[in-house]
Amino acid sequence: MTHRGSTAVAAASFLLLTGAGIAAAPAASAGTPGGTYASDRNSDFNGDGYDDVLTGAPGGTDGGHKGAGYVTVQYGGVQGIGTATGTHRGRTAVFGQATSGVPGGAEPGDGFGTTVETGDLDADGYDDAIVAAPGEDFGSLVDAGRVTVLYGSAEGLRATRSVTLQAAAPKANAGFGLAVAAARFTGATPGDVLAVADLRGVDLVTHGTGSLKGTGRVDTTGAPGGDAIRPAALTTGNYDADGYADLIVSGQSLEEDGTGRSAVYTGGADGLAYARDLGGGPATASGDINDDGYDDLVYGRPDRPDDHHEPLTGGVVGVYFGSEEGVRGVDEHGTVAQVWTQDVSGVPGTGELGDGFGADLSLADVDGDGYDDLAVGAPGEDIGAVADAGAVWLLRGSAAGLTAAGAKSFDQNSAGVPGTVERADRWGGQVRLADTDGDGRAAMLAAAPGENTSDGGIWVLPAATTGTVAAGSWSYGAGSLRAPGGDARFGAAINE
Repeated sequence: MTHRGSTAVAAASFLLLTGAGIAAAPAASAGTPGGTYASDRNSDFNGDGYDDVLTGAPGGTDGGHKGAGYVTVQYGGVQGIGTATGTHRGRTAVFGQATSGVPGGAEPGDGFGTTVETGDLDADGYDDAIVAAPGEDFGSLVDAGRVTVLYGSAEGLRATRSVTLQAAAPKANAGFGLAVAAARFTGATPGDVLAVADLRGVDLVTHGTGSLKGTGRVDTTGAPGGDAIRPAALTTGNYDADGYADLIVSGQSLEEDGTGRSAVYTGGADGLAYARDLGGGPATASGDINDDGYDDLVYGRPDRPDDHHEPLTGGVVGVYFGSEEGVRGVDEHGTVAQVWTQDVSGVPGTGELGDGFGADLSLADVDGDGYDDLAVGAPGEDIGAVADAGAVWLLRGSAAGLTAAGAKSFDQNSAGVPGTVERADRWGGQVRLADTDGDGRAAMLAAAPGENTSDGGIWVLPAATTGTVAAGSWSYGAGSLRAPGGDARFGAAINE
C-alpha cells in the first residue's frame, strides 16, 4: 500500500454531446442534489419521497433489434414498487434508444442498460437516470461505449431533454460506461457530478448552462498512489463526513496479476483529489454500517486471489470503516478492518470454489435500527446438485460493524420464495436494498439474469422489524412491465 500527498484530478477532458439541448434548471425549482452520503442516493425520479427502481435489460429487444437493450423504471409509493400487470400493480415505464425522444439509435448488441445509476445532475430536485451502453459502436470503433441521461421531473423520467455522451477520444473496446456514478463531489457546481468509467480511467461530467460538459479525468492506468487499475466498479460515499462525496474506483491491478485494488479520491470545495490506494475487488458498496456518521466501504472479491496470492474459496467480502481521516483500514498499511466469507462462524453455508460470494453488494437499513445492513450476492452458488443456481445473504450492521448475529441466506428453494432453483439461473447476480414504500426499512431485490435461459427476473423479499424475510416475497420479469422478455437478461443491472 502506497500513501502519498493528494494529487489533483487531471485537466478537463471534454466529451461529445448529442441529442436535445439541456435547459438550465429554473431557480424556483432548484432542489438539493442527491449525493453526499450513500443514503442520499434515493433514486427519486418524480420527487415524491419514495425510492424508485431502475433496472437494465441489456440483452433485450428494442425497436426490433435483439440485444439493443432497454431499461425499466418502477415508481415507489405507499405500497412500494409494482408491475404493469398482475397482482402487484404499480406505475412503470420502459425506455430504450428506439423510444421517441431518446437520442441515438437502437442496434443489435448495444447493450443499453448494461450499467445504470442515478443522480440529480441539474439540481432541480428530481433524480435523473444514467444509462450506459458500453457495447455501443462509434463508427468503425467496436464497443467504444455510450452513456445516456434521462432527466427526472414531477411526472417521472422523460425521454424529452434526454442527452447522450461518448468519450472525447473514443477507442475501440474501451467500454465507455462500464461503470457510472453520480454525487456531490464539489461545491463548484449546484448539481451532482457524473463519473463515467472505461477501461482507461474515469471522466467527470457536470451540468452547465444548456449542455453537459467534461470537467476532468481520473487516469487510473497511471494511478498516482502506486498500482495502475483497470476500472470495474464505482461507488460514492461521504467517508470523512466533510459535506462532500468521495469517489472509489475499484477493479483489478494491472501490476499484480489481477489482484483487486481500489483508489480513493476525496471530494472537496475544488473537486476530487487522489488520497490513497486500498485492497479491494470488482464489486463495491457504501453505507454507514456502524451508525457513527461516516460512510463505510465494502468490497466483494468473488474467487480472486488475495494480496498474498492465496486462493479464496468461494469469495470474500471486506469492510473498511470511514473516519475523520476518510476511508481506512485498521493500521497505517490500510489492512482491511473486517473480512467475511461463508466459512465465518455464524454465516450460513460453506464456501466452495465458484460460488461468487460477493459478486454484487448493497447496503441499507433493512430493519429500521439505524445501522446499514449488507446484502451479498453469490450467483455461482450450487443448491444441492443444481449448479450455479445462486443465493443471497444478509449480514446485519451494528455498532461494531457487520455481525454474524442474525445472518440469513436465501435461494429459490427457501420457504416462501417463489420458483424453484434451476441450473445457471445465477440468482443474486444483482442485489439491491431499497425503501420503496417509505417505511424506513429497505426491501431486498434479488435478480437472476440467467432465469429461463437468460430472460431474467427479479424477486422482492420484504423488510420486517426482524430484517429481510421470505414470507410475502414475489417475483416478476420484463413481460410484467410490458417489455420484451426473450433473452433480455432482465435484472443484469439495478441502480444503487
